[in-house]
Amino acid sequence: MRQPITRIGTTLAALLVAAALALPAVQAQSPGFALEPFASGFTRPLYLTHAGDGSGRLFVVEQGGAIWVLRDGQRLEPAFLDVSSRISPEALGTGYTERGLLGLAFHPDYAENGVFFIDYTDRSGSSVIARYTVSADDPDRADPASEQQLLVVEQPYANHNGGHLAFGPDGYLYVAMGDGGSGGDPQNNAQNLGTLLGAILRLDVNAGDGYAIPDDNPFIATGSARPEIWAWGLRNPWRFSFDRETGDLYIADVGQNEWEEVNFQPADSPGGENYGWRPYEGSQIYSGEQPASEPVMPIAEYSHSGTGGCSITGGYVYRGKAIPALVGTYFYGDWCSGTIWSARPPGAGGAWDVQAVLESGQSISSFGEDEAGELYVIDYDSGQISRFAPAG
Repeated sequence: MRQPITRIGTTLAALLVAAALALPAVQAQSPGFALEPFASGFTRPLYLTHAGDGSGRLFVVEQGGAIWVLRDGQRLEPAFLDVSSRISPEALGTGYTERGLLGLAFHPDYAENGVFFIDYTDRSGSSVIARYTVSADDPDRADPASEQQLLVVEQPYANHNGGHLAFGPDGYLYVAMGDGGSGGDPQNNAQNLGTLLGAILRLDVNAGDGYAIPDDNPFIATGSARPEIWAWGLRNPWRFSFDRETGDLYIADVGQNEWEEVNFQPADSPGGENYGWRPYEGSQIYSGEQPASEPVMPIAEYSHSGTGGCSITGGYVYRGKAIPALVGTYFYGDWCSGTIWSARPPGAGGAWDVQAVLESGQSISSFGEDEAGELYVIDYDSGQISRFAPAG
């Protein structure tokens, strides 16, 4: 999610960089799937996930502070959790904001321990990562009094709060932090290892009431760096995901005013990648500054010009069974245009196969994945959730 902000113009050097990188050309193709209505009636929904407990339930996050349980496509009353009294006041209104309840992740052992985590902006605008537990009496209700705040990060501006949470295959909690907001990263947070902003964090949340730093985090021995950082040089990594089969990490980073990008981290990476913002917006030169370390360029990008796009929304690698032809394909979309894109890993030629596959007509705030690996699309404006289904 983003707000329009003025961007520095593209230079001749940027064009040369793009040519040298030879990113894959984007082509249109038949999508191989359809979007079928699945659930509706939500107010500014931002995310959908599952608890990994074998129940088949889905959980829908609303920006205003509520998390709802979906069972067989039907919303259960009352809400699983409502933290509206804790979040930024502007997130309770109807106007555009990038604050509110932004992320949800269930502990890998949720079926046994009932623990889950949320990311929200509090009433002062700071980002909060908090632990909760399910109610002892009702599996469809959380215990609202169980909150334990693990991490509070002050935000200098009201946008670019990141907010996504996900557990990696290593059992650690990964946290998306935007660059702090405004436009053009005025504090240069994304190239500063001394701040948690503009980064993906990696936390061990099995260490008592707080969190610990995993011993193999890449900057744990760098005195000037925050040891929580796993990857950096990010503007607003609104949604990221792990391929549930390979463990590869896909990070969709929202651009400034021209380029949207998908970054890729292989499962065997030791971490520490610098994805280039603000010296680069995608593969294009933005500020012209020297990056703090050698940047890793995106596997896919698209320009706002000619696409109607404005803000990338990351998705998932399809690992379901309903549409076998899609297996191994990463899907992502755009908030403004509603376009859904696909990306397949490089073949013998070494280039990612990137395609614009569907014009959804939706304001895509997020994708979702159920326990079986089937995919969903969240429409922020209409409050509708659609499911990937076989074409025809």
